[in-house]
Order: sequence, then C-alpha cells, then structure tokens
Amino acid sequence: MRCPSCNHEDSKVVDSRMSEHGASIRRRRECLNCGFRFTTFERVQTANLMVKKRDETTEPYDRQKLEKSILIACAKRPISLEEVREKLCGLEEKWGREPIIDTSRIGEDVMKMLREIDEIAFVRFASVYREFENVEAFKKEFEKLLHEK
Repeated sequence: MRCPSCNHEDSKVVDSRMSEHGASIRRRRECLNCGFRFTTFERVQTANLMVKKRDETTEPYDRQKLEKSILIACAKRPISLEEVREKLCGLEEKWGREPIIDTSRIGEDVMKMLREIDEIAFVRFASVYREFENVEAFKKEFEKLLHEK
C-alpha cells in the first residue's frame, strides 16, 4: 500500500478491525519510510454489478458516486457516515444477487433507507432523484410523508 505522504510502497498494519458490521475491514497503517499513519478500508468488490440507466444503457456500479449523493442529502443532519455506509452495504448485499439492477430500484431502495433514517435527508434525495420541478412537487411529497405517519 503506497503512503499518501511520501509515496513509498511499503507500510505495516498497526491495527485491524471490522467495520460496517463486518462488511469491511478498517486497517491503520504506518509507512516504513516516513512513519506517516493512514487508514485503509477493505471490502467485497461489487464490480460485477451492472446498473441499467433510464436511457437503457448499462454501466458498472459505482459505490462512491451513490455514497456521495446520499451524503449530500444527509448534509448537516444528525446522521453519521458510519450509519450511511452500514446501510449502503446492506443494500449492496441485496443488489449483488442480480447481475444487472435498474437505477429506479437503486433510487427507490435508497429513498426507503433514508426515510427510515431521516425524513429531511429523504426529501432532499427524492427532490433530485424524482426531479421535482416546483414547490407543488415538494408539497405532494410532504403530504405523503404526513399521511403515512
């Protein structure tokens, strides 16, 4: 593993522990050249999962892209990064049983997950995913939330 500080190729593992409820392993490393300490994560690769987009094209699943959009929806909310990653791992496990998954299913599953965690994050994500174009669309989504409670 290359050191992010000096780019040296050798490092030693100082500490290793399970993360995201066993879905990944967090490793603390120390560079053998400069002594810089850094953290790496090891998780099961989901590269075999393909995503079918609305325009019928397919592309490889990109966890970072999805995680980034979820974190934007969760900005300034009382939701930990660990909780988001943990829930996302659960969804990936579910999706991984199929070789190709529609973006619509990904979006709906993420919205369901966010609805359980934080309603504001849910509405933020839904506004982008469902492409709300005006206040009336927001109002309808809020009304649905209120009726379900």
